Amino acid sequence: MHQTDLQPSDRDLEADARSRVYSWDDPAITAAAARNLDGKAFLAAIAEATLPAPPIARTLDFSLVAVGDGVAVFEFVPADFHYNPIGSVHGGVLSTLCDSACGCAVQSMLPAGTHYTSLDLSVKFLHPVTAATGRLICEGTLTHLGGRSALAQARLTGPDGKLYAHATSSCMVFRPAAG
Repeated sequence: MHQTDLQPSDRDLEADARSRVYSWDDPAITAAAARNLDGKAFLAAIAEATLPAPPIARTLDFSLVAVGDGVAVFEFVPADFHYNPIGSVHGGVLSTLCDSACGCAVQSMLPAGTHYTSLDLSVKFLHPVTAATGRLICEGTLTHLGGRSALAQARLTGPDGKLYAHATSSCMVFRPAAG
């Protein structure tokens, strides 16, 4: 049945069953804290919810759950609002999750006042992800941290350890000017 085949009252019922409401905090709050905290402390504050999560995490409904030296771990529970037109989680959602894990692994090793941006991201999708897949963990690990660039990788795994996606990323590092 197509959406246009439904009667108005049927469309209203379907819309209610498929609605999602969420909120986010002002991203300037978190960005301001990033200037004064080293990367690991900054990310730990987000994981512990003493700093607000970034809006993208609320939009896609994933969470930073652990941070270590050169490691960032995210949790993601796929839902049908993440789906593409062919009935599985959109690759862009999984790519965003992998990009976040890679970038935060880099950030975990940066001193206060230093930031980064992703230069590239290469993602390999190994198995389809659906709402039936269950809770996924995306672990980003730092591979190399240099003066101006960094490399990281991410592994997206299921509850049984099955690898669903693997990503690599290079990042540009911006250090404060010597002054």
